[in-house]
Formats: sequence, C-alpha cells, structure tokens
Amino acid sequence: MTLADRLRTRIAMDGPMTLADYMTACLLDPADGYYATRDPLGAAGDFITAPEISQMFGELLGLALAQAWLDQGSPAPFTLAEPGPGRGTLMADILRATARVPGFHAAAQVHLIEASPTLRAVQAQAVPGAVWHDTLATLPDQPLFLVANEFFDALPIRQFQRDGDGWRERVVGLSGDALALGLTDPAPLTRLAHRLDDTRDGDIVELSSAATDAVAIIGARIAAHGGAAIIVDYGDWTSLGDTFQAVQAHQPVDPFATPGQADLTAHVDFAALAHAAAPARHSRLTPQGVFLERLGIAQRAQALAAGMDDAARARHISAHRRLTHPDEMGDLFKVLGLFADGAAPPPGLMT
Repeated sequence: MTLADRLRTRIAMDGPMTLADYMTACLLDPADGYYATRDPLGAAGDFITAPEISQMFGELLGLALAQAWLDQGSPAPFTLAEPGPGRGTLMADILRATARVPGFHAAAQVHLIEASPTLRAVQAQAVPGAVWHDTLATLPDQPLFLVANEFFDALPIRQFQRDGDGWRERVVGLSGDALALGLTDPAPLTRLAHRLDDTRDGDIVELSSAATDAVAIIGARIAAHGGAAIIVDYGDWTSLGDTFQAVQAHQPVDPFATPGQADLTAHVDFAALAHAAAPARHSRLTPQGVFLERLGIAQRAQALAAGMDDAARARHISAHRRLTHPDEMGDLFKVLGLFADGAAPPPGLMT
C-alpha cells in the first residue's frame, strides 16, 4: 500500500487532516516519507541549497559564528549545532573556515539535529565525530552557537483563511479518490485575533507550531547560557498568503499528486520566530545578499577567482550572483540573528 493509499484510508476513517499532519506524513513517514527515503539535494535531486552552490556561504557563516564566540569571551565548552544539516556541507565548510580561529575547535562540540537515517549516513562522511539528535530538546545545557539554513521552511504548517471575524482552516480531504484541500466551518481563533487588524476576508495566514517550538528551545538555551544563532530561510517578517509548495526535480508540482515523492515547504514567518525565541534577543531581518556582502563575500569571491581557469571562474561568478543578487536568492532569502541580552548580534546583522 502506497503512502497515498494510506492517507486516503486515514481520511476516509477519521475525516480531513490538517495540512501540518499531511506534511509530517509526506516528509517523515518511516517507510515512504520524503526525507526518510532519499538524499534530495543537488543537481540530481529535487533542490539545491546555498552551501551546495558555493563554499563561500558556509565559510562566511562559520567565521561570523566564530567572531560571535570570540565577542562573548570564547566560552568553553560550547555547542556548535545545525538542525536539518542536509549533506553536512554547511557544517563541513564552517569547520574548515574556523580551523585557524584560536581555541574554537578545541572548545566546540558539534551536534547535528537530523531525523532521517539516510541523511545521517551522508552527514557522517562530511562531519566525522558529530553527535546526532532527533530533536533540539536534547542539546546540552551550555553555550549554543547554531546555524539553521533552510530548516524552518520544511517544518509543518497549518493554514487559516479569514471569514469575517473568524477563520476557516484549510484541511486535506478527499475529492472522489483524489487528495484535495477543503475548508472547515468558520470559528474565532484566539491565536490569530491580532491578525484581524491587517487581513481581509479570504486572506490566508500560515502558522507553524513546530517552528515556534523549535526556536523557543534555541532561544532558551542562548538566553540561559549564552551563544548566538543565525537563521537563513525564505520568507518575510509576517505571514500573509498561501506559500505552501511542492518541488520535484527542481520544478513545482502538485503537492497532493504523489505524497512522499516531492519536497514540501512554506515561507517562514520570521516575526513568529523572533517572538517565540524570547527572552533571547533578535536582530533586524536582513536580506541574504546584504548579509553576505557585509561579511565580505565580494572580497572572498575575488580571492578565490584568482586561481581559477575561465570555466571555473564563470561558474564561480554565477554562484556569487545566485547567492547575493536581488533577482535570485539575495532578496528572497532572509537572515535573522538570535543572541543573549547584553551581547552583540552576530556579525553582518544589526538590531
């Protein structure tokens, strides 16, 4: 029985499911879930992330974290963590770039948060000696320096459509034999009472308890023990509109056509993350291109280009543009920093 068959049976027996439950099943089902059964990254996969585009991304984020560590007095030991680390490319680049920062590697304990056995096996090749966790909740109680790149966009969301002073939830049900979205009856929703001021009838707002629960753990560790977090993802300060999407072979597809076979994501509501991270402080939300330019990506790109042949240089220039240009990832992706009260925000970010 396929995952689609099992989902149809579940809906027929129990009624429509939330979009969050649907995403969880599609992405994490032990037998047929998207992340549980494959390595989805790269040209041969379904999508490519910034660390796979260029080493410069991980190098600059690593040096930013290392500077934040130095600025906070070089605490030892400390947790160097990444949730959703993909192939381990970002953490490997961070470790390579920070190898010459005095004391950083001696004090660092590398922890990766990954639910997929398939991806854990790949990460072990890139980051030998790391400690793996199923959730952020089991990270050590000590200073935390964390990077999260395209982690929050893959966490399950629920969608609510405004109807007068109430909200209808968009849920996954059946239209004949096909999986399809439907709407619940309208009802008041305390959690969205504040959004009645900036929405109109028919507007859609997305909520992610998984995202706010995760960032609350990160914020609590940083507030209690020190540290910093750099969160990079696509989205905006406030959720508005339907951003739920499926990608397969680098192309958008119907998210309900082949459950478990496509990557499912949604834009990140950074205001919700910032609020949930309290009492840790947060930086101003910054476009990825601006952030990387502040960290010196142009100078790093020039240094790397000096030793390249024409073909490699052309690919390198294209990668730099893809990471920073407003028409590519530069504006779509945003960066939010978290840090303890009394500390400065991570380099490249401002309050």
